[in-house]
Amino acid sequence: MILVSVIIPAYNSESTIQATLDSVRAQSYTQLEIIVIDDGSQDSTVEIVASVAKLDARIRWFSYPNAGPAIARNRGIEKATGDFLSFMDADDLWTTDKIEEQLAQLKKRPEAGLAYSFVDWIDGSDEFLRPGSHVKANGYALEKLLVRNFIDNGSNVLIRRDVISAVGKFNPQLPPSEDWDMWLRIAALYQFACIPKVQVLYRVLPTSLSSNVKKLSHTNLAVLDEFFSHHPDLKVKLGTQAYADRYRYFTFKSIEGAPSRQNGWLALKFFFKAVSLEPAWWIKRIKLVLIVLIKASFFTLVPTQARAS
Repeated sequence: MILVSVIIPAYNSESTIQATLDSVRAQSYTQLEIIVIDDGSQDSTVEIVASVAKLDARIRWFSYPNAGPAIARNRGIEKATGDFLSFMDADDLWTTDKIEEQLAQLKKRPEAGLAYSFVDWIDGSDEFLRPGSHVKANGYALEKLLVRNFIDNGSNVLIRRDVISAVGKFNPQLPPSEDWDMWLRIAALYQFACIPKVQVLYRVLPTSLSSNVKKLSHTNLAVLDEFFSHHPDLKVKLGTQAYADRYRYFTFKSIEGAPSRQNGWLALKFFFKAVSLEPAWWIKRIKLVLIVLIKASFFTLVPTQARAS
């Protein structure tokens, strides 16, 4: 059977790592090696992983000083021996058929370098929050991926090992956007295979790197700038649409969490930038415009003591 390497970077993940490991161990495709990269955790993450590893010989774990998720993933790639690699954040979950169905698609379609599934968002209690992009893109998907990161998160994909050898590892300068950067580099050379059903549950926590909207916006835009610098023809064709989508995403990301003045002002900044780039998109959604403006304005005005409660 084909060996699949599942790489899990973990940093202070004691509250979620057990459920994540259980999710991987429960996969219907069993020929796995499960590689946990402890990224300098200061809680009981390592102890939990070690206790689970005693029950499942497929689990190997390695501890390093904290260096961030991109370097942790790269360290996992170096330790992996499988012909196919999948990445899993230490707080996300998979349905039991995720690896089996993605691998079947890649075996059936040798021209595809990456398989992905649909994603839904959950909270810290495993409760459904909202659906992900649910975009079906088989074949060459670069243009769709440029205007919207429909893969949604780093726990989604299954990749042929030789594909990573061809495009390079994760860029450690880009967290929390290093995964989108990697998918774009793959999409520039290889086809995608989609499993059009939800198989990934992406957990949204206040401590998630993606919750830092300011940093997320900086690195997302850096990904686009870098990619378009190498593909100026695509910038001419899709640049406005791609940047407008990112600014819309930053707007919604800024107002989806707990109220804060910073996020309120960021939401307004991103909103007006998005409107300036693609006003027609918003004209068709006047109700959404009002919701964004009301919520963003509230964030900027709510007193500090009310926010703390």
